[in-house]
Amino acid sequence: MAETITYLRGDATAPGGKGPRIIAHVCNDLGGWGRGFVLALSRRWPEPEAAFRRWHRERATNDFGLGALQLVQVTPQLWVANLVGQRGIRTGRSTGVPVRYEAIDAALAKLAPEALRLGASVHMPRIGCGLAGGKWERVEPLVTARLTDQDVPVTVYDHGP
Repeated sequence: MAETITYLRGDATAPGGKGPRIIAHVCNDLGGWGRGFVLALSRRWPEPEAAFRRWHRERATNDFGLGALQLVQVTPQLWVANLVGQRGIRTGRSTGVPVRYEAIDAALAKLAPEALRLGASVHMPRIGCGLAGGKWERVEPLVTARLTDQDVPVTVYDHGP
């Protein structure tokens, strides 16, 4: 029996439950880290930002790019998954949105076996739907197909009281 997505009101940087957990979020392919959900991550742990910036800086010798996944351990039972699912960033002159659904799909496909290997549940905000400009009705089926249908428990957090 496949899992279903659980929706909660709360803070995705403070995932509930027991056992190993992974916080997943979407990053851009420019190496930028400074707006949106990443600020909340950086307030809790310096490692995800430092690892992401190093990954981008050394991209000539690694797999950094759209659709890539980087897992960063922040406590013995908690990892942050940097998913590169956004092409560039939105600027005042931008047309269109930076989200790349196919890249989010590819990164989630890489996340599933890691979550299963760790015995971890995955926790996230509505990835790709903030600064990346995506629509949850396009992202949710990707999360279902790549994670919950593979028996990875997923909790999505909507910020607020």
